[in-house]
Amino acid sequence: MLRLIRRLSIAVILVLSLAWGVVGLAARDPQGYAANLVTYVSDVVNGARSGGLASKIQVGGPFALTNMLGEPVTDQSWPHRWKLIYFGYTYCPDVCPTELQTISSALDQLGPEADRIVPLFITIDPGRDTPATLAGYVKLFDPRLIGLTGTDAQIATVAREFRVYYARVTPKDAAAYLMDHSSFVYLMSPDGQLRALIQPGTTAESMAAAIRAQVAAATG
Repeated sequence: MLRLIRRLSIAVILVLSLAWGVVGLAARDPQGYAANLVTYVSDVVNGARSGGLASKIQVGGPFALTNMLGEPVTDQSWPHRWKLIYFGYTYCPDVCPTELQTISSALDQLGPEADRIVPLFITIDPGRDTPATLAGYVKLFDPRLIGLTGTDAQIATVAREFRVYYARVTPKDAAAYLMDHSSFVYLMSPDGQLRALIQPGTTAESMAAAIRAQVAAATG
């Protein structure tokens, strides 16, 4: 019964968070990826009504990427640890630095409990975000942060697994392009299950509380 309640709670958070984020994406997604997310949210809601909620939720999956030391890593590279995952890019002018700072502050608030968490920053701009670039970038926020990059195909695969929207955009009269992207933080349990989908703008206090609650629920 407790396990069912936990799954239902996670599902409700997932539905509400995804619905919240999709509204803003739908208007600027020429490839229709946001429309797919809308369909996904609808599927989750319909699954809840029909009693098949758990089977409808599929976020996250196996991945093979390269860390900021140039070493190959997979989703199995940190056994027994929770993953706090954020997708962004180093040239991001606003939301990425804000979210990474929030992640760092949340880990500080967790104290010794933070040792159970591995924070991952996965770029959605592999053309510019080399391992060396990521290494210099993440250390500006927290020495615990691990930057991950890969080939275009590898990034596309992991983004699809986590239902991340991203697209290259070039503002008018701009010399360099930017990346439009969704901005959720994913808390994944050691067995690869999504435990919390944290929406952008969440405070460090709320993020730390969500992480602490999910870890306690899973181990209690």
